[in-house]
Amino acid sequence: MKIAYIAAGAAGMYCGTCIHDNTLAAALQAKGHEVALIPTYTPIRTDEVDISIDRIFFGGINVYLQQKLALFRHTPWLFDRLLDAPTLLNGLSRFSGSTNAKDLGELTVSVLQGEDGRQKKELAKLVKWLQGSYRPDIVQLTNSMFAGFAKEIKRALDVPVVCAFQGEDIFLEALIEPYKSHALDLLRARAPDVDAFISPCRYYAEFMARFLDIPIERINVVKLGLNLDGHGVNQGEPIGDTPFVIGYLARICPEKGLHLLVDAFHQLTQQVGANQIRLKAAGYLNKRDEAYFKEIVKQIEVWGLTDSFEYWGEIDRTQKIQFLNGLHVLSVPTTYRESKGLYVLEALANGVPVVQPRHGAFPELIAESGGGILVDAHSPDAIATGIHQLMTNKTHRRELGSAGKETVHRAYSDDAMANAILEVYSAILR
Repeated sequence: MKIAYIAAGAAGMYCGTCIHDNTLAAALQAKGHEVALIPTYTPIRTDEVDISIDRIFFGGINVYLQQKLALFRHTPWLFDRLLDAPTLLNGLSRFSGSTNAKDLGELTVSVLQGEDGRQKKELAKLVKWLQGSYRPDIVQLTNSMFAGFAKEIKRALDVPVVCAFQGEDIFLEALIEPYKSHALDLLRARAPDVDAFISPCRYYAEFMARFLDIPIERINVVKLGLNLDGHGVNQGEPIGDTPFVIGYLARICPEKGLHLLVDAFHQLTQQVGANQIRLKAAGYLNKRDEAYFKEIVKQIEVWGLTDSFEYWGEIDRTQKIQFLNGLHVLSVPTTYRESKGLYVLEALANGVPVVQPRHGAFPELIAESGGGILVDAHSPDAIATGIHQLMTNKTHRRELGSAGKETVHRAYSDDAMANAILEVYSAILR
């Protein structure tokens, strides 16, 4: 099977969606299928071997200039390629917090308009490459924000288009009006152009069916999968019981809930003593969220807990496995209803149990893996209580970690994910 997989870069940061897309594309290749992983906006960045093609479509600079200035909607394609240089596009991360809400809303609407939007020249380039240079049997879109591509791709190539859901409702809900309503209307209007949708869990499939007003039967659940190389391998001596180490592995931002975990950590130090417990955090910190993180660090200093807190920064794959193997428990208490939760699977793959809020994808992940406990959302008290349970009951903690590890290595591998998505592709092609 020949698959064109259209992904989206995240301006130089390690991105869970990029990692997922690259892992899936690599697993499909390992099964003998031909896959072109096509970056858009910026190059993708993954903590595994990057298998994406060496060309970027819908380059972020061109997309922005075409939105703002009519001149750039008619510049020669050869000139546009100069603005698609990876070094230029990766530099966009410096400006990711400076785009105003109106510009972001207008751009979102225009891209969803597809062949009728201001970036129609970029869509024409992508379609021409697919039609003349690759000729896929099927096209997959990384998320529904690219649904505006489907109609033109199908018209030109006469192949089915599949679209994944990967948490884009959070992005849409953050848009200001009237762009939020306009974007949602466009998304609902473009949904019939897509042959099938893919969701990482049942919760999100049901949510997006309501959100986009599409039949649930059109959405296939394909569970997340990990490249398990290195995960769960004993690396030296296991950590001792004291100090008890809590971990956080996600982007540093309010919506991932680090502030809630820090409040819970403070409560626990008051219960058991600061010398008995540690908090380690790792993850990308955007310039926009630096003030948020500084406030957290300042509060930790006020509590006198600086020596009990450690920030690893953004970490690569080797560092991530090392980080996870140094934890007793992981918690990422998101304030929103998470659709994926890749960090949960990564923790469980290394035998680390989790304490997660009772919403989004987490109830399914915990029910299927048996690898953690659920607590009330938005509650530092509940998080502290849940962590304390695992801290004081070593036997239960190890049982959860062992169950989670066994389940992830059996049912959440990249190979299992590739098999599941191939079933979807084959059914559509038939």
